Amino acid sequence: MRVLLIDDHPLILSALQTVIEGLGDAVEVVGADSAAAARQTLQSRQDFDLVLLDLHLGDASGFDVLDEFRAAYPALPVVVISASDRASDVIRAIDQGAMGFIPKRTSTEMLAQALKLVMSGGIYVPPMSLGNEGSRNLVPEDAPNKLRQIQELASAASFQGSTGLEGLSLTPRQTDVLALLLQGKPNKIIARELGVSVETIKDHVAAVLKALGVSSRTQAVLAVSQMVQRQPDSQFTTFRHAAV
Repeated sequence: MRVLLIDDHPLILSALQTVIEGLGDAVEVVGADSAAAARQTLQSRQDFDLVLLDLHLGDASGFDVLDEFRAAYPALPVVVISASDRASDVIRAIDQGAMGFIPKRTSTEMLAQALKLVMSGGIYVPPMSLGNEGSRNLVPEDAPNKLRQIQELASAASFQGSTGLEGLSLTPRQTDVLALLLQGKPNKIIARELGVSVETIKDHVAAVLKALGVSSRTQAVLAVSQMVQRQPDSQFTTFRHAAV
């Protein structure tokens, strides 16, 4: 596995590189200390399996870089790795197409599990940002509505987790749509990949959101992530089934 690690702090870059390379003999990490260096590296090499992106870079906003890379390299998973674990940052990163959000305080064991989940096609979100036990008071009562959605989603995901992903009763085509939706692809692209009309995809997306008990794509990503973490054996991924 080849990983591009982007962080503008030399000590953190070196430490993270050592930790990630220690996850396995086949792991190669290339470090970039700026957005400009990362762009140059991706232009010169097309063999990366994963990008780990810090949000706070000296020459660019990590969120802007996330948008840029998702547009330029749609098949390359980008995971945010940040000193922040604020709910607003988690939501924004997932909303912009990140395949995960890993706080830098995460243990080496959890980091390994998160990267394994992402590379198998899943999406990792830190449980504490979803309002799990022990952190439900992290979002105050007067917080903005978008932050409050996190706690509401946690309750819904906990309920859905009791039946599991297999209990969603999605059709094979709806499962394909969910997989592509989790990759951050818009309806037009999903329709093109599946060879159907945009209106048909809209109907499928509506059915998927209803099955998950959520009202937006971002909530769907968070809900599926929460459910997969509660039931790791379910093995739902963002890779589509062969059958359509």
